[in-house]
Amino acid sequence: MDVKLLALMVLMALLAVATHVPPANAKPISLVERCWCRSTLNTVPQRSIKELKFLHTPNCPFQVIAKLKNNREVCINPETKWLQQYLKNAINKVKKSRRRNKKN
Repeated sequence: MDVKLLALMVLMALLAVATHVPPANAKPISLVERCWCRSTLNTVPQRSIKELKFLHTPNCPFQVIAKLKNNREVCINPETKWLQQYLKNAINKVKKSRRRNKKN
């Protein structure tokens, strides 16, 4: 009986200490590192896009956010064929401009 009573007293003391520990000021990880795109669209007409944003957030896949002409924001699948071509052209354009700057 004495061992059970001692164990109960130790448990009560630990609970008392745990309830009086001040809370941390840090934000929960769910609020800090949250992926913007939870689902993506494959069929977004290029003509309806006003602006593209590219996000790389830690622990999230590569994210492409399109702002449409009606000011709605949607996530586009980065594997979309026209988007892949757009990215290749943009990368080639940057490479060419760097080569020109090095020559001059």
